[in-house]
Amino acid sequence: MCSSEEDGYVQKLHEYTYGFLVSKTMFTACELGVFDLLHEAQEPIPAATIASRLGTSVDGMEQLLDACVGLKLLKVDIQNNKGYYSNTHASTQYMVKSSPRTLYHTMIHYSNTVYKCCHFLPQAVREGKPQYERTFGISSKEIFDGVYRSEEEMLNFIYLMDSTWNICGKDVIQAFDLSLFHTVYDLGGCSGGLAKQIVATYKDSTVTIMDLPKVVQTAKKHFVTDKEKQIHFLEGDFFNDPIPEADLFILSRIIHDWTEEKCIALLRKIYQSCTPGGGVLIVEVLLNEDRSGPVISQMFSLHMLVMAEGKERTPSEYTKLLTDSGFRDIEVKATGKIYDAILGRK
Repeated sequence: MCSSEEDGYVQKLHEYTYGFLVSKTMFTACELGVFDLLHEAQEPIPAATIASRLGTSVDGMEQLLDACVGLKLLKVDIQNNKGYYSNTHASTQYMVKSSPRTLYHTMIHYSNTVYKCCHFLPQAVREGKPQYERTFGISSKEIFDGVYRSEEEMLNFIYLMDSTWNICGKDVIQAFDLSLFHTVYDLGGCSGGLAKQIVATYKDSTVTIMDLPKVVQTAKKHFVTDKEKQIHFLEGDFFNDPIPEADLFILSRIIHDWTEEKCIALLRKIYQSCTPGGGVLIVEVLLNEDRSGPVISQMFSLHMLVMAEGKERTPSEYTKLLTDSGFRDIEVKATGKIYDAILGRK
């Protein structure tokens, strides 16, 4: 390795070493309300004003703001040796809580939940088990059964899921022509974010969201209105309760939570409820076949390790799960976004 290559490698290692501070800087600015305050102000304001309004120290806030400038999350204008801060276009779009495309709830979830669980990543690797119970005193099974630490945590997670499909949903739904599937069941469909994309794209389709009672009640209260006549709800546990017949079943960010055994059991159950010629659409991040990347998929897999029972998989692994469950004519489509789509037919 030549000197320049070695220098570049060391620099990359330093970037990786401090990577967690980058994440925590974004999380902290969201939690404190920095982006929301600057959005409301509609003009650049100094650190002292921001600190006063948010109840923080001036020095601490100035250091946080400067770090956000370095991350291109904020802009700074120096006037008379004083910095005046404002949002960038990206932070206005994705960090402001009220934005239709906000990732604010993702930041809060990762800060308050995933970040803390990752403290026990060494134990997760040693044991091959999720670390939610060790972190919070609640098992991951309880979470999947609808038991959250608080109502606020549950609502934030549902907002997170909803915001994901505001950004990626259209690409996922249009990866395949789904116009032949008129009755659709979105299993674990949460807020209805993906269901809204389906009915907006395919006017002749109706979507039923099957999820746990607490989730359904929250989704009906906060996310899906009576005006959306093509979207319905069914309270239930898709592992333990009957799954009604439908043309298409959607599993978005579901399969990666579970072991192979549970995935096949669920997919076989879906196969039995699927009409002839119908199908199942799986929406997940994909690993390369040689498992060399993408890095975001590998990080998501570690996320699953500390939080759930599953992992991210390659296209061939999803194909095998589907064929072992009875499905055929498996197609995989990369969307160019974070989430990709796999369609299997009965």
